[in-house]
Amino acid sequence: MTPHSAFGKPNPSRSLACALGAALLAILASLSTPAAHAQSPAPLTLAKIIPLPGVSGKFDHFAIDLAAQRLFAAATGNHSVEVIDLKTNKVQQSIAGLGKPHGLAWVEATGSLYVADGSLAELRVYTGTPLALAGKIKLSDDADDMVYDEANKILYVGHGTGDAANPARIAVVDTAHFTLAANLSVATHPEALEIDSASHRVFANIADSKEVAVIATDTKTIATQWKLTKAADNVPLAFDAEHQVLLVACRTPGTLIALDAASGRELATVPSAAGADDLFYDSDLRRAYLISGAGEVDSYQVDAAKSLHPLAVLNTVPGAKTALYVPAQKLLYVGIPGAAGHDAEIRAYATASAVR
Repeated sequence: MTPHSAFGKPNPSRSLACALGAALLAILASLSTPAAHAQSPAPLTLAKIIPLPGVSGKFDHFAIDLAAQRLFAAATGNHSVEVIDLKTNKVQQSIAGLGKPHGLAWVEATGSLYVADGSLAELRVYTGTPLALAGKIKLSDDADDMVYDEANKILYVGHGTGDAANPARIAVVDTAHFTLAANLSVATHPEALEIDSASHRVFANIADSKEVAVIATDTKTIATQWKLTKAADNVPLAFDAEHQVLLVACRTPGTLIALDAASGRELATVPSAAGADDLFYDSDLRRAYLISGAGEVDSYQVDAAKSLHPLAVLNTVPGAKTALYVPAQKLLYVGIPGAAGHDAEIRAYATASAVR
């Protein structure tokens, strides 16, 4: 009905005001719809695809040689480590003769590539051009992830299954002499490892025990263990130095947990995709990227209050569970497994500006 004045005649001014008000409400309503939010830039966008002809099966961990622009990919299903020239996006070398390569670490100072092999139960080191085997250290079965303490030239390597024949341990390897300096016992198989160089600590996910082991790097001993209560099967983790938060991803149920890095107290939890396997923190954008076997990359914003805010989900391929985030390149490399009908590939995703 058209508005009227007290004298029963239409009021043009009031009609115009109502029309403007209705238009403003429509604009505000449109801004609150999902379509409007969809205009925000996606956290990750595809930058390039690197084909890997002849490579089959799944990947595990990755490493990078920034100086020579080489990406190392543990092609576990192919029993090899693929050395990729990022200038040409082609395989430069394929290191064959491996069982199940898992963890990788590149040490720039010595030009050395370390490979933890799960079925050969050993840590191998490769040097030279092309890379050739230079030494190996015997470990237990399921030698897995590793992290390098550059200040002390020490490599921490998780290995062992937790039974009597293959006790679960974290090997402390002196890379200067390539010797086993210590072997720290843990309850069950160690999964991901992360380092906080400032506080001289290494964090290790002990998944089957629902705990995080904290290693003091100055004494090379386990200082404490933090039990998780919100979820189990904690596989990947990442460290946020700015907020002093340890991010831990669990599989049962799919959950990302923020822990206080000083005490291990659980600060926040958010749901995640199934089969979490890799996790990285982007300190520039204050974001976490969680890669899962479900074929998703879940992105989260971490705020000053140490809360977690889910962002858009990137769909990849089921089984694409491992990746590497390279801050210097602002790229996330995701391994796409090879299967019948198609070879493996690596997809590089560029990070976007922070969503406000």
